[in-house]
Amino acid sequence: MGKPPEAASSFKPSSQFSLILRVRIVDRPGMLGKLTSVIGKAGGSLGTIALVSSNDQTLLRDIVVNAASEAQAGKVLKAIRRLSFAEVVSVLDQTFLLHRGGKIEVQPTRPIHTREELSMIYTPGVGRVSTAIHERPEAVWDYTIKGNTVAVVTDGSAVLGLGNLGPEAALPVMEGKAVLFKAFAGINAFPICLKTQDAGEIVETVERIAPAFGGVNLEDISAPRCFEIERELRKRLEIPVMHDDQHGTAVVVLAGLLNALRLVGKRLAGVRIVVSGAGAAAVGVSRLLAKAGAGDIIVCDRGGAIYEGRGERMNPAKEWLAQWTNPGRLKGTIGAALKGADVFLGLSAPGSVTPEALKRMARNSVVFAMANPTPEVMPEQVPFARVVATGRSDYPNQINNALAFPGVFKGAMEARSRRITNEMLIAAAKAIAEAVPPASLGPRSIIPSIFDEAVCPAVARAVAEAAGGPRLSRVNGHRASAVAAGGALSGARLS
Repeated sequence: MGKPPEAASSFKPSSQFSLILRVRIVDRPGMLGKLTSVIGKAGGSLGTIALVSSNDQTLLRDIVVNAASEAQAGKVLKAIRRLSFAEVVSVLDQTFLLHRGGKIEVQPTRPIHTREELSMIYTPGVGRVSTAIHERPEAVWDYTIKGNTVAVVTDGSAVLGLGNLGPEAALPVMEGKAVLFKAFAGINAFPICLKTQDAGEIVETVERIAPAFGGVNLEDISAPRCFEIERELRKRLEIPVMHDDQHGTAVVVLAGLLNALRLVGKRLAGVRIVVSGAGAAAVGVSRLLAKAGAGDIIVCDRGGAIYEGRGERMNPAKEWLAQWTNPGRLKGTIGAALKGADVFLGLSAPGSVTPEALKRMARNSVVFAMANPTPEVMPEQVPFARVVATGRSDYPNQINNALAFPGVFKGAMEARSRRITNEMLIAAAKAIAEAVPPASLGPRSIIPSIFDEAVCPAVARAVAEAAGGPRLSRVNGHRASAVAAGGALSGARLS
């Protein structure tokens, strides 16, 4: 599959390697300038510089420095420590500071100031609500957290691009996912990190805790077990279940690709798409693209192109790919598949394809290099491509699942859908694509910002409509039901 590009991660400093350096500097003219020059020569990018304190001989300053990797950050520190006029007093990693103590917490939505409030929120008043839910189970959606809460479930077997790190190491990622659910969709989400990698045990565990949740977001579970787990949970549960590594990625890729092809004057049904990788994301993307109308998709793994009849390196997911993709049964390397191709989708690892191979693609080529944190190729290596996208936030056209999953779950839960279907996912992709105004569409802007507040509501509406339309009414943005005389919960809805 090729060798990773030399120092690929050092192309550009990033806030993910942001340090706060507290440095004591001799108080003489020009010393700060010399220090910043040394930092720049070592590859660091300067941020805020603040004066902490001073005396007759020295100045104590906090200097924010972004690096491209831990190794490069180490080089910056080493260069500073060589200086006779500067002393590094302390080093703080801002990424670790943001995670200290965790990133989420539970907060009550109702205050308790009096005995009366306590008696309604908890015993004895809460018993009336429990009894009413027992008598009419669907009322649980209106009178508990269930209707707006998602379980973010992982076993830690495929954490980001880092591999099988286990449930504890996966927890920061799942917390981050919960933050995004809340920030973008107002959905409560809670990380469920399971200390088992047995597919059956995961399914059983999730099934048993499901009553408290309105949806299940599966995350960072390795292939091919992730397919089995999702399939079985969808059979057993009556709430939306989605493996985001497959379907969230697929939605945003489809959205970006629709706009990229519009920009280069090509149609989804008429282009050849070459996919690098055959894991969960690659399978999910290929399936959704095929459902959306793509007719010529070639998926390549370490063994080259996947085709019907290939006997080596196969599993059930790859058997599906063999049957439903590569209509010409092309064999050989990814380089051979890329010759004359219109679109490259990288869902594998750094170095899985070379810039030279991508250069043999058709004119007005589209390159989505989405391996994280280091793409298959860096954008600087493919200046000949008309459109380039990555999974990184420090380059244009970030293919970020956060554009999809908050709105997909919000729409599905508001419609009380039991499933998330391909039609709902395609509707979500079109809503994301349409969030880029025609006047703004360009090679560096095929996808909206994740901070565009219009995206999540648009996705939720599209998904709810594709699911059959919202079934919940709203009162000032909140679900509500009428309370009938005698204390029972009515099936009517307040409007």
